[in-house]
Amino acid sequence: MPFSNRPYDTDGTYISNRRMFRSVPDLKRFPKNGGNGRQKPAPPETTNAESFYYTKQMNSRTPMVIVMTDGEQIHGCIEWYDRNCIKVNREGAPNLLIQKHCIKYLFKRDEL
Repeated sequence: MPFSNRPYDTDGTYISNRRMFRSVPDLKRFPKNGGNGRQKPAPPETTNAESFYYTKQMNSRTPMVIVMTDGEQIHGCIEWYDRNCIKVNREGAPNLLIQKHCIKYLFKRDEL
């Protein structure tokens, strides 16, 4: 049987209450999260992973290598940190206050 958009039954009788498309209110009946009726809560703003890592390295006085965005490497131990910067103690050189947006990455000096 050929496809047709006309509202006729297979025997040729006209069907007047047949809906061809789902209306907008019907779409709102179905929840977006799989059907349990509750919306999934938004993820937390921060995971505290960064602060946990810095605290762990500070407490153990781990020698770190900080690689800056321009490629310069700074060797030292993290003394303290805040939201925007970290303070690095270096032996035989002045201590540095480094802004986080200038840091490319950092790692333990043992991994060098």
